[in-house]
Amino acid sequence: MPTDPRILAVTERIRARSNASRRAYLDKIRRARDEGPARAHLSCSNLAHAYAAMGADKDVLAGERAPNLGVVTAYNDMLSAHQPFEDYPALIRQAARACGATAQVAGGVPAMCDGVTQGRAGMELSLLSRDVIALAAGVALSHNCFDAALYMGVCDKIVPGLVIAAATFGHIPAVFVPAGPMVSGLPNDEKAQVRQAFATGQASREDLMAAEMASYHGPGTCTFYGTANTNQMLMEFMGLHLPGASFVNPGTPLRAALTEAAVTRAAAITAQGGDYRPVGHVLDERAFVNGIVGLMATGGSTNLVLHLPAMAHAAGIELAIEDFEAIAACVPLIAKVYPNGLADVNHFHAAGGLGFMIGELLAAGLLHPDTETIAGPGLARYTQEAKLIDGALKWQAGAGESLNTRILRPVADPFQPTGGLKQLTGSLGEGVIKISSVDPSRHVIEAPARVFDNQEAVKAAFQAGEFTADTVVVVRFQGPRANGMPELHSLTPVLAVLQDRGLKVALVTDGRMSGASGKVPAAIHLAPEAAAGGPLARLRDGDRVRLDAVAGTLDVLEPEFNARPPLTPDLSANSEGTGRELFAKLRAGAGPASGGASILW
Repeated sequence: MPTDPRILAVTERIRARSNASRRAYLDKIRRARDEGPARAHLSCSNLAHAYAAMGADKDVLAGERAPNLGVVTAYNDMLSAHQPFEDYPALIRQAARACGATAQVAGGVPAMCDGVTQGRAGMELSLLSRDVIALAAGVALSHNCFDAALYMGVCDKIVPGLVIAAATFGHIPAVFVPAGPMVSGLPNDEKAQVRQAFATGQASREDLMAAEMASYHGPGTCTFYGTANTNQMLMEFMGLHLPGASFVNPGTPLRAALTEAAVTRAAAITAQGGDYRPVGHVLDERAFVNGIVGLMATGGSTNLVLHLPAMAHAAGIELAIEDFEAIAACVPLIAKVYPNGLADVNHFHAAGGLGFMIGELLAAGLLHPDTETIAGPGLARYTQEAKLIDGALKWQAGAGESLNTRILRPVADPFQPTGGLKQLTGSLGEGVIKISSVDPSRHVIEAPARVFDNQEAVKAAFQAGEFTADTVVVVRFQGPRANGMPELHSLTPVLAVLQDRGLKVALVTDGRMSGASGKVPAAIHLAPEAAAGGPLARLRDGDRVRLDAVAGTLDVLEPEFNARPPLTPDLSANSEGTGRELFAKLRAGAGPASGGASILW
């Protein structure tokens, strides 16, 4: 099927916008490739340091003919999704030796759990940690002794940070190695009901704790379709995982076999391997368009609207918010995974998963079929699924049809005709809204604003019973320069309760709301942010605000609004505690949300 003209038009617009920067990027990685790994030029003393601890691999490394793979790991056991990585280095070294290569852990990167820091001061470090991860991975690879890199990371900021690093070292191949989701626990809808009951005092903390522990109960990624699992989807749509690798549970023989195969493939696509596939060539404008198509078709996390522009910029490609909206307008929603539906990612995978989705979207002409991937040329390989047959890893044709149409549907019969992401513009700035799980009756909200400067004040007003009428809840000074742009996901139960009471409510913020934001309309990522003098800094309680997700507008309906001076915020409460002191200069240097909120450029 030829690629849809609408997808081609967006791709061409990105290509034209990025022409100069992409050309400079490709020239840069060509020069790095021509120079080759530094170990070919190091003195004996330098080499001795690099190989001192490598035991039986020393002779192979010193020979300089075998590929040497650098491992960048985000392992820690605070993150259930990353705990399985503890045992990967030994498995990777063994697999490398089996294919005539060597592997070294080049370095570790920080990895924080947003689930632990939700609603806490530590969340103010979360978004900025993405760029810290990129910097840390850069340090790990700066030894320049590697012919390819294996990146071990799963969760929210970790994968985008690692992709930024991989693109920066774009002359070497990159294989992303996942760990898989935890097995299913308490259904997500039941967990959400307990959270809402706790918010209204109808459930005890013991009830809440029991529900949360039954939901998050073992190694692996959280099973709802939030940012972590959206990352895993992207790695397949963009060709950086092996086909079918994303949603295989940890601790299984198939998971181990896929990890071993990732090592073998990384060695095969080095300059020594005969199928050289530098990641800078994989990460072209078509790959990023395919990633956005996957984001829309799955109803994935709005956090990727922040991360994808930052990731693309590292590869010399300039994405804009209108690219996301244009792709959303022509890509149907064909998956329903919590919070968009009741199923979790294990149910999604069993119903046909990414292989079925990629096959459907390719057949409909909604993906670029001719991208480069780590598995080989073309995206068709990613319609296959991995199986362990008689102890050997094989790829076979994936599900040709959905095995559960309540979770997965064909393009011809989607859950919704569009991907559900809209750009918002108007007198309150530029932002986005995800409407894939919002009832159409709530796509337009017009109501008086109630303005808060932090989420704790919203919760206090709720507990005091102050929300008794239709309200646009505004939470400002939550942008990257104000306090690092934390997620406001802990407000979801409060807003959901108000909506369930029959009120028309919406959230408007220069902060984030993540992939688990639920069914309340939320205008997020507003730029310019309030701390930079953006329009939200002029908003007052009682101002009438209109959020129109159909027209894509967000306006304040007060004639004197533009004449008001912006409020100068007191941000001193964000300046210390939980490591925030260390991030002061990063906050000050962060760019606008519309460009990825990066500190790196």
